[in-house]
Amino acid sequence: MNDHRLPLAVFDLDGTLADGSHRQRFLERRPRDWDAFFAAAPADPPLAEGVALALRRARDSEVGCLTGRPERCRADTVAWLAAHGLPEGRLRTRADRDRRPARLTELELLKKPARTRGVRVLVDDDLLVCEAAERAGLTVVRAQWAASSPAMKDAQECRGRT
Repeated sequence: MNDHRLPLAVFDLDGTLADGSHRQRFLERRPRDWDAFFAAAPADPPLAEGVALALRRARDSEVGCLTGRPERCRADTVAWLAAHGLPEGRLRTRADRDRRPARLTELELLKKPARTRGVRVLVDDDLLVCEAAERAGLTVVRAQWAASSPAMKDAQECRGRT
């Protein structure tokens, strides 16, 4: 349940809570198959380290999720979070047509809650998002428990897709 009196602990999804490595093959081919990439997301296994941290943070914070996934993936993403026992909290997604780099979209999605509620911590695997958040004065935990791929980095920072 959401407690709007508590500060927020915001978790990125892909590479932080969810292991999307099985979907990378859709980004490594030309042309990239974005529909198949996102359609396969419900089969992502959870990343134990990220899930455990989210559950610990839920003791003193409202846990929310932030993702570069487009809004059209909301229902699948909410179902995935529930299926893996993650705390119910606000999910922030990018607009379906937003193709800006993750470091821009994710920080923009955090602006309002950072002003009105306070963000206790942002947990993210994307180095550029982490650096931008730190420059904005946020406390950051760098999620380094999942393998990253060149295809995913390109999707996040050059293609503005996740």
